[in-house]
Amino acid sequence: MTHGIELDRLRELLDPGRAPEIPEVPAEAGYLDLLPPEQSRPRTPAQAAMHNPLVAAVYERWWRPLGGLLMGLHGPRMAEERGNAARMLGLTGEQLVLDVACGPGNFTRGFGEALSGKGFAVGLDVSPPMLARAVRDNRGDRVAYLRADARTLPFPDLTFDAVGCFAALYLVPQPFVVLDELIRVLAPGGRVAVLTSCRTGVPGLRGPETLIARTAGLRLFERHDITRVFERHGLRDIDQKVTGFAQFVTARK
Repeated sequence: MTHGIELDRLRELLDPGRAPEIPEVPAEAGYLDLLPPEQSRPRTPAQAAMHNPLVAAVYERWWRPLGGLLMGLHGPRMAEERGNAARMLGLTGEQLVLDVACGPGNFTRGFGEALSGKGFAVGLDVSPPMLARAVRDNRGDRVAYLRADARTLPFPDLTFDAVGCFAALYLVPQPFVVLDELIRVLAPGGRVAVLTSCRTGVPGLRGPETLIARTAGLRLFERHDITRVFERHGLRDIDQKVTGFAQFVTARK
C-alpha cells in the first residue's frame, strides 16, 4: 500500500459535516491537515514542548521515558509499552483504530502492525512538528496521520473499533470534552484505553502536586474523574490501574 492510498483511505473515514473542507496534501507534509496554522500555538510550557521539533526528535528515546519516571512509571520500554497498549485495546484483524494525540506516531505504527487485511490505524495530533516526525519515522502499510482538534473529532459516530489516548489527556484543553469525543466515535463492542495523570492521594502532597502541575501547565486528574465519565456513558468492563502519578483506564462500549 502506498502512502497516497493510505491518505485516500483516511479521507474516506472523515465526516463531511465535521470536515467540510479537506485540503490537498503537500508532498512534503504526508498528513492531512484540517486546522489553520494559528491553532497550533501552545498555551502552556507543557504544550510548548509538544510543539518543539527538538522534543519530537528525541521523544521516544529520551522525552517519553523521562516523563514516565516523573509520573512514577518504572515499567516497560517503549516497544513493550506499545505491545501492552495494543493488548489493552484488543487489537486484531481488520479493525479501525484511532490514536488521539499520537505525537510522533510511535504507538500508531505499532497499532497498524498489530492489524491485518483491511485493518487501519489513524494517528491524530495538533502539533505539526510531531506529525512531521510521525510521517518521517513511523509510516506503515496500515497507518495514516491527521492534524485535527481532539475536541471535535472529524469522524462520524461509531466509526472505530478501538480508540486510545496515551500520555496526552493531561495536556489538552477541555479534556472531558475530548473523552466524550473518544466515546462518541467508538463503535459498540469497541474498547477505549487512556493513560493519563492521577493524584496520589498521599496526605500532604496535594498542595505540592497542584503547584508543580500548574507551573508546567499539566492537569492532575482525581482518581475517579475518568472512570466516572466512562460510567456516565454506560461503558462496561471498566478497569483502572494506578501507579505513581499515572493511571491506565480501559473500558468497552
